[in-house]
Amino acid sequence: MRAILFGGGLSLLISLLGTRYAIRVLSSRGYGQEIREDGPTTHHTKRGTPTMGGLVIILATVVGYFLAKLITGTVPTASALLLLFLFVGLGIVGFLDDFISISSRRNLGLRGRTKIIGQTVVALTFGVLALTPALEDDRGWRPASNHISFIRDYEAFVLPTIVVLLFIWLLVTGFSNAVNLTDGLDGLATGASILVFAAYTLVNIWQNSQSCALEAGPKCYEVRDPLDLAVVSAAITGACFGFLWWNASPAQIFMGDTGSLALGGALAGLAILTRTELLLLVIGGLFVMITLSVMIQVSWFKFTRKTTGVGKRVFRMTPLHHHFEMVGWEQITVVIRFWIITGLCVAAGLGIFYAEWVAGVG
Repeated sequence: MRAILFGGGLSLLISLLGTRYAIRVLSSRGYGQEIREDGPTTHHTKRGTPTMGGLVIILATVVGYFLAKLITGTVPTASALLLLFLFVGLGIVGFLDDFISISSRRNLGLRGRTKIIGQTVVALTFGVLALTPALEDDRGWRPASNHISFIRDYEAFVLPTIVVLLFIWLLVTGFSNAVNLTDGLDGLATGASILVFAAYTLVNIWQNSQSCALEAGPKCYEVRDPLDLAVVSAAITGACFGFLWWNASPAQIFMGDTGSLALGGALAGLAILTRTELLLLVIGGLFVMITLSVMIQVSWFKFTRKTTGVGKRVFRMTPLHHHFEMVGWEQITVVIRFWIITGLCVAAGLGIFYAEWVAGVG
């Protein structure tokens, strides 16, 4: 438990101080955000704001985690290292996207296909390693499993490894892009991520206290390294807290794709490693809603253009937060209300998680 406190506290401190330094360095090099021309006109004033702040979140998390392990004298586990690999790997893909966008002075970085290829390589490498028997512990538990999972593995549903890898790919790419879509207003994605990662810290702590390694039974959890996953989750939470100080409206720095892809991938990784893949759809409900708004908008526009010759839209603009801006809500109002929605999703997810344990469903 001390490692969780050290990981979260040190990451917060590193992020809080490091972001201020990053703002100065990125500004001096002219690494400013380009703004989409078809977006809300109020966003044009943000052009030139330093971006790629996700580098600080990633650095603070990694350093905070390893310092916590060093201070407590504990060894990093396979699950935690895999999660950090996914976190950093997708951050690198996002960094390349941001850097190309800044270098070309336009709001376009990596081509869509190239970005997907990068996400796919990282996701599948993570999946293969998480499923390999070489990472089994002395109980025969691997970081990931071949079962369908909501709150724990459903033993009746065992999937072929290739299907599990496809599911891991879908979850990782889906949530990394979902957080990326959410990162459109000052502090929105950062604040929402804090709530969701904090929820997963609690989930991991509970799974550790009720682990089958301590006492077998219908209510125990067969998760390989829940306590160490809690350290990583707490470190990410702390890093986002420190970053939010500078990212809150009016933002002095943006996380960019560097941060959003990394955070989304880490969420998916936590869900996979804690056997709560489907529960993530509830806890991370805001990210799901925002992604669905884009899918609905694009699908309806294409359908109506094909059938009537005139493309029609469901929302004034997507992602969803821009729709409410166009309706007339102030940006800060949208952000706070979306944080509240995230809080409700987190409360619902944790409530379902605990209710399942109370019911003793195996």
